[in-house]
Amino acid sequence: MQSKIINVEAIPVKMPLNKIYKGSNYFMSHRVTVVTRITTEDNIVGEIYNGDEIDHLDAIVKMIRDVIKPLIVGENIFDLNGIWDKIYPLTYNILADRKIALNAIACVDSAVHDAIGKTLGVPLIQLWGGSRTKLPVMVIGGYYTEGVDVDEAAIVSDIETYKAMGAAACKFKVGGRSPEVDVKRVEIARKAAGDDFILAVDANQGWSRADALKFASGVRDLGIRWFEEPCRWSYDKDAMKDIRQMSGIPVAAGQSEVSPAKCIELMTNGSIDVCNYDASWSGGPTVWRQVAGAAAALGFEMAHHEEPQISAHLLGAAPTGTFLEVFHPDRDPMFYSMIADRNPFVGGYYEIPNNPGFGIRLNWETINRYRLDQ
Repeated sequence: MQSKIINVEAIPVKMPLNKIYKGSNYFMSHRVTVVTRITTEDNIVGEIYNGDEIDHLDAIVKMIRDVIKPLIVGENIFDLNGIWDKIYPLTYNILADRKIALNAIACVDSAVHDAIGKTLGVPLIQLWGGSRTKLPVMVIGGYYTEGVDVDEAAIVSDIETYKAMGAAACKFKVGGRSPEVDVKRVEIARKAAGDDFILAVDANQGWSRADALKFASGVRDLGIRWFEEPCRWSYDKDAMKDIRQMSGIPVAAGQSEVSPAKCIELMTNGSIDVCNYDASWSGGPTVWRQVAGAAAALGFEMAHHEEPQISAHLLGAAPTGTFLEVFHPDRDPMFYSMIADRNPFVGGYYEIPNNPGFGIRLNWETINRYRLDQ
């Protein structure tokens, strides 16, 4: 089967947030993304948005427009491996920032998959062999209040808001205070959530091995679904192995890795229980599915770091897929305003879109309002 690419477009979008959101060692004031459009000779348009790289947004768009587009115009969208072989070498320049190339490749790879699904008239979950119709929803939240260690009222309000949204779980931010303070914060969250609401915690590599273990000991009896990226990046592989073995709490990581091989190494090293690889940071659905296949073969769970517009079909098709990660609308206005036909959260679940490709229709009124290339 053949359908040639005749055009590639990349549109940068930047939306302000209502406040600054702080995790352990980072903050966010805006949400940015790239809308990528692949047009084929059959007048099919594969289009989707990827990523949140505020510091590299211009460079990613420039690489898609100036470098990748000339390489793939004329290629058959069904020749995924051939397209991949043409663009993946952009990551080989050791003097360049590999993150830029991987994000650009992810944008194009995602749009190509969407074009394939639309050409065949098939949702990607079905094309990828999945049969699930819905996923449990996990809201990423529990951000810190500036100048306050334990803001009980804010924590309780956050958890109540996530439950009212229709979510089944929260991935709660820790790692930005002492272990003792964050234990108190999680205790408040658990009390507010009740026993039937799932809590995971995410330190964003915020602690030393010793502090991560101290925190894990303090929350051991609070029913924590997983402890994500507990330790400093420079020695995290072995430290996470210690934490999962010594604490008894499942450990999640993978979003900071940029190759399937590194994720598989986390699995075989005994460092993780859950792999939360990010397709938009690492090269797209093509490589994410390689990791998901390895996870299924080796008996590990798969998550996906944020990006619900991308992850729903991936997780639904993955044999060991877990939660659809989302933000509150204030933290990620794009998921709630850039998708014209977004499915609601009902009873803790999100129904995976069943239209062709990624199954969603972009809201061009919103995109055009916030695009940066006008």
